[in-house]
Amino acid sequence: MRLDATHDPERRSWVQSANGHADFPIQNLPLGVFSTKDGRRRGGVAIGDMVLDLHAALEGGFFGGHARAAAEAAAGAALNRLLALGPGPRHALRARLSELLSAGQPERLWLLHRQDECAMHLPAEIGDYTDFFAGIAHATNTGRLFRPDNPLLPNYKYVPVAYHGRASSVRPSGTAVKRPSGQRKPPEQAAPDYGPCRNLDYELELGIWIGPGNALGEPIPIGKAGEHIAGFCLLNDWSARDIQAWEYQPLGPFLAKSFLTSVSPWIVTAEAMAPFRIAPSKRPDGDPAPLPHLGDAHDQEHGALAIKFEVALQTARMREAGAAPHVLSRVGADALYWTVAQMVAHHTSNGCNLRPGDLFGSGTISGTDPSSYGSLLEITRGGRAPLTLPNGETRRFLEDGDEVVFRAHCEAPGRVSIGFGECRGRVEG
Repeated sequence: MRLDATHDPERRSWVQSANGHADFPIQNLPLGVFSTKDGRRRGGVAIGDMVLDLHAALEGGFFGGHARAAAEAAAGAALNRLLALGPGPRHALRARLSELLSAGQPERLWLLHRQDECAMHLPAEIGDYTDFFAGIAHATNTGRLFRPDNPLLPNYKYVPVAYHGRASSVRPSGTAVKRPSGQRKPPEQAAPDYGPCRNLDYELELGIWIGPGNALGEPIPIGKAGEHIAGFCLLNDWSARDIQAWEYQPLGPFLAKSFLTSVSPWIVTAEAMAPFRIAPSKRPDGDPAPLPHLGDAHDQEHGALAIKFEVALQTARMREAGAAPHVLSRVGADALYWTVAQMVAHHTSNGCNLRPGDLFGSGTISGTDPSSYGSLLEITRGGRAPLTLPNGETRRFLEDGDEVVFRAHCEAPGRVSIGFGECRGRVEG
C-alpha cells in the first residue's frame, strides 16, 4: 500500500473541525452509510465533525473518471458495490475527496451534514461474518482459567482458529444490547436451567471488511490477500459467558454469541492505513514458522497495524452523576498473533469463497497484564475477582444500564493520527 499526497501530514481541510480532529482529519476519509431527517440512506465520508454527502457531490459534478465510478458505487444505501471494485477505484475516490476537501479549495458547505444530526447505519450488507481467535494473550489468559497447565491448545500456533458467526445480528454502534436468555448450568447444579444471562461480557476486536471476493474453489494466495481487504472498524463480540460455558462443547459458540455484534459505522480504508503498517511482533523462539500458505516475506515486514485500543465502562450510576466512562484497559493491535492477510489466506485456503461486504473479527485483543485485557472474563478471572470502579461499584460481569465504549487510534512517527469513531453499546434488561 503506497503513501501519497493524501497522507501528507501538512495537508489541512477547509472543514475546520477536521484540522486536529482525533478521529477524522483529512488524512482519514472513512466511508459509511448515513441518513438525515428524510430517512434516505446514502453513502458518506467522515470529515471532522461533518459528513460529506456523496450523492450530493455526484449531483454537483465533482467527480470524473475512476473516482466518479467509485463515488457512484458508494453513494447508495450500502457500500458493497464499491467494495467489489477493489483498491484502484477506492484510491481514485480517496485522491479526489482529499483534493475536494483540502484547504485552498472553494468551501462547498451544501455537501456537508453535521454528524450529530445524522443516523449511522451498517456500511454494507453482510453476507457472512467470521470471528477469529488471533489474540494469543487472550487465548492464553482464558485458557489458563480452564486449563491452568495447558492454556493453549496444540493447533493454536499453526492455524488461525475461527468460527462462523451470525451476520444477521451485526449492528452499528449505539444499538441497545438486550440481555439474552439461554441454557445455563453452573457447576453446582445437577442439570441446566433456562433464563437471562448472568455473565454478560464484551470482547474488544478489530473488524475487517472484505473487498473483492474470490471464486469458489480458488484460494487467495497470501501475497494477494491485501487486494481483498477493503478496510477496518471496531467490533464488540458481545458474549454470554454462562450460556457459552454450557453450550460450546463440542461444536463451539452458538447462542452465546449470536444475539448481537456491534461495529463502529465507518470503514477506515486500507489506503488510509498505509502509514500505520508495521512488522508483526516477533514470534517467541521455538514457535513453529507459518506453514507455506501463511508465509510471506512482505507480510512479515508490513502485515501488522499500529493501532492503540481503549475500553471504557460507564455504569448507570456514573451516568446519573455526570461521570465520564472509566477506562478499563488499553492495548495495541501488535498483540495479535496472526496478521489480517494470514486470516484471509487461511479462510480461503480450502477454496471457500469470500464476497464483498463479508466481515471478519480479529478475536479478542488482550495484552499480558490486567491493564491490557480485552474482556471482563480476563479482568475478573472468570468473575472470581470482581473489579472495583472509582465510585465504589463492583463488577463481575456487565449489569443492566452499563455502557461499554471502544475507541482506537493509529499512530506513527511524523504522521497525523487517525481514528475509527466509537463503538458503543448499552445493556438493557
